[in-house]
Amino acid sequence: MQISHEAIYLSLYVQGRGVLRKELTNHLRKRRAVRQAKTQQATGRGHVPDRILISERPAEVADRAVPGHWEGDILLGKPTDGIGTLVERSTRYVLLFKLPGGRVNAESVREGMTDAILKLPASLRRSLTLDQGREMSQHARFSVDTGVAVYFCDPYHPWQRGTNENTNGLLRQYFPRGRSLARVTQAELDLVAERLNGRPRQTLGWKNPAQRLNELLEQSSSTVGGASTV
Repeated sequence: MQISHEAIYLSLYVQGRGVLRKELTNHLRKRRAVRQAKTQQATGRGHVPDRILISERPAEVADRAVPGHWEGDILLGKPTDGIGTLVERSTRYVLLFKLPGGRVNAESVREGMTDAILKLPASLRRSLTLDQGREMSQHARFSVDTGVAVYFCDPYHPWQRGTNENTNGLLRQYFPRGRSLARVTQAELDLVAERLNGRPRQTLGWKNPAQRLNELLEQSSSTVGGASTV
């Protein structure tokens, strides 16, 4: 016999009643009281000028063969504050960054993403895929400052950044919805990122993101070293 994850969720949401339902939902990662379809979860947050859509993204990004292609988003605490999330598509490696002032706006998001990306080696700074929120409207300046190409999901299609969406779900264990994130420190964010990057993933052959990223970096450096000695 086989059972899908949707059947499990429905049994929790539909069959649970009263105190039992509250106890059951408390064991869910996101602790949601209802189950929503993806089309209901999608929300539009404004127009982003001069955006390049995901359909124009190079094929190497989609097949995850080359590291250095990232997905990014803002994880909200309360409506006006949040933290930045970046996830590398090939390895699922997570970077979390604090927004200057803890406020969600175009300038703070650009500054936070720029600082986080520039800490990476050049070989891991290839592209970034974002959702179409107005807080991403300074993407052109971000690309000038970092050399990273930016692409945007189609309107109302946040699941086109599926790796990032899944990671945001994991992060809700540490940063529940409705809790202010304005005072979260970078040290706290680094600790949470370390925990996620040390978590084995089936999609990585039960290696963790940190191990996989280190392997790719070692392969890259050995290739460069070999080429230089020829």
